[in-house]
Amino acid sequence: MSPAVDARSTASWSSWVSIFTSSGTLLCCALPAALVAVGAGATLASLVGAVPQLVWLSEHKLPLFALAGAMLAMAGVFQWRARFAPCPADPALAAACMRQRRVSAWVYGISVAIFAVGFFFAFVAPYLL
Repeated sequence: MSPAVDARSTASWSSWVSIFTSSGTLLCCALPAALVAVGAGATLASLVGAVPQLVWLSEHKLPLFALAGAMLAMAGVFQWRARFAPCPADPALAAACMRQRRVSAWVYGISVAIFAVGFFFAFVAPYLL
């Protein structure tokens, strides 16, 4: 396997791992804040009763954000390294390669946005409200 193929596949899987870890930040902090903000405190209480792990995530938000931030940084480095990796010469494979690159970049961007929303609700919003 060539280093270029390895760089593309690493960038792709790291983007999906980063969106998974970033989603944890939404579950820990943004979801409860949004539910309470719209007056759905009873829904939040029912949700916590059904999924008590949400409380654990909220109690451990600092390590959760540190892990998510590290994964985002790692995915960003892989994205940066793979941005000019060569695609195959075959036109069909080259099109698939470019499509994978675009999807990977979109997934990474969504991951960063999710992380930013979670960060805002966890660390900034409590001081503003």
